Amino acid sequence: MRNFTSVNDIESIKRAIENAKYVKENPFADQHLGKNKTIMLIFFNSSLRTRLSTQKAALNLGMNAIVLDINQGAWKLETERGVIMDGDKSEHILEAIPVIGSYCDIIGVRSFAKFEKKSDDYEEVIINQFIKYSGRPVISLESATVHPLQSYADLITIEEYKKCEKPKVVLTWAPHPKSLPQAVANSFSEWMNRTDYEFVITHPKGYELDEKFVQGARVEYDQEKAFEGADFIYAKNWSVYQDPNYGKILCNDPDWTVDSRKMALTNNAYFMHCLPVRRNMIVTDEVIESQQSIVIPEAANRVVSAQAVIKEILLGL
Repeated sequence: MRNFTSVNDIESIKRAIENAKYVKENPFADQHLGKNKTIMLIFFNSSLRTRLSTQKAALNLGMNAIVLDINQGAWKLETERGVIMDGDKSEHILEAIPVIGSYCDIIGVRSFAKFEKKSDDYEEVIINQFIKYSGRPVISLESATVHPLQSYADLITIEEYKKCEKPKVVLTWAPHPKSLPQAVANSFSEWMNRTDYEFVITHPKGYELDEKFVQGARVEYDQEKAFEGADFIYAKNWSVYQDPNYGKILCNDPDWTVDSRKMALTNNAYFMHCLPVRRNMIVTDEVIESQQSIVIPEAANRVVSAQAVIKEILLGL
C-alpha cells in the first residue's frame, strides 16, 4: 500500500479485517517497523478522535509523530495556482507540501469539503496535491468526500459485535443545525458495499448521495420501514449533494432523530455514530446512553484502523 485515501486502497475486506484483528491483539509487536521514522499529521480542520488515535497508532508502531494545525500557528496557505498573493495568505501550498515531505516519512491530511465549488471538493484537490507534490505516502484523515479510517473502524466494530454472518446495517440521515459534508456517509456506504451485509440507506428525499458511493445499496425514504429488523443503526447527518443545492440544508425534521421508539423496531440493534454527536438532534440521550450504544468501542477502534493502515504503508517503505 502506497497511499490510503479510500476503500479502493485495501487488498480486500477479508484481509483488512484480519490485519485489524492482529493489530488489536498485538499492538506493540511491530515497533521495529517505525523506528527512526516520522509521521506528519496535517489538520486543516478540527479533530479529536482522528488526531489522538492516529498519534497513538504511530507511537504503538515505534514512530515519531508531529502534528501541524494549519489554521493555528502556521502560515495561511494559498491553494490556487495563478493567484496574485496580495491578501492574507503568506505561503503557497505548492511550496509548503514538498517542505513538509522533507521532514517526514508518511503524511496524514485532514481537509473537509469547503462547499465553494463542488468540483474542487469531489476532485479532492487538497489531498491529491499532497500525493502529487510531497513525495511521501499519504493517508486520508478525512477528505472532502470520504473518511476511510472512520469507515475501517466501523467495519471492525460491526465484525466484533455482529450476531449473524450477514447482519442488516442501516445508515440513517439525522438532523443537524449546520451543513456537514457527505464524507462519512459516502465512505461508510462504499465500505459496507464491499461486504456481504444487507445494507440500507435511509434519508429524506433530496438528500441522495453520489451514486458512485451508493452503488447497490437499497435506498429507503421511510425511516421506520428501514429500521425494521436492523442489527446495526448508523446515524449521521449530511448536507445536500445534488445541484443546485450542494452543501445546503433542505430540512431539519426532528422526526428523523433516532429515539427509543424507532430502535424498538429493530432486531435489538446496536447504535453507532462517528462522534462528535449532537444529542437530542441526531440521537436521544436514552439511546446513546443505552447498553446497545457502541459509540465508545467504535471510537476506540480508530486506533486499530489507523495502526493497521500505517503498518501496511511502513511495510512498503
